[in-house]
Amino acid sequence: MAPFCVRCLFRRNANKRFKSRLMKNNVKKHKKGGIKNMQEKYEKLTADMKEIGAEQQNIREAQRQVREKFEGVANECEELKRETRFIIQQTARTQVKLALMFQIVKASEQADHATVSTLTHLLREIVKRENEERQASDES
Repeated sequence: MAPFCVRCLFRRNANKRFKSRLMKNNVKKHKKGGIKNMQEKYEKLTADMKEIGAEQQNIREAQRQVREKFEGVANECEELKRETRFIIQQTARTQVKLALMFQIVKASEQADHATVSTLTHLLREIVKRENEERQASDES
């Protein structure tokens, strides 16, 4: 049994020496190629970083354009809201004026001259205010 153990020890030592030689050779090869490999990786990373920087710049530009378009759309929306409010006000005033005119016609058919006079005066005041507002908006 002793010789078997000695052989095992001899084989283990031989394997260790063989493996250590392989490792040394691999380390040397790795070190020599490692510098080139590192330089290549560095150059590749530098190129990638430049490419990413250019892409980020393009993204920023696209975001700026989208922001400008969005602001333009928001401004148009506000303008449309103002115009819509103005049209609604005009429609309401027109309806009031039509109702007054209808009341004037009814009162004149009934020969109620006091009511006709009052309603006519009211209608003139409304038209006068509208003209003043138009002049003020034209000046500004």
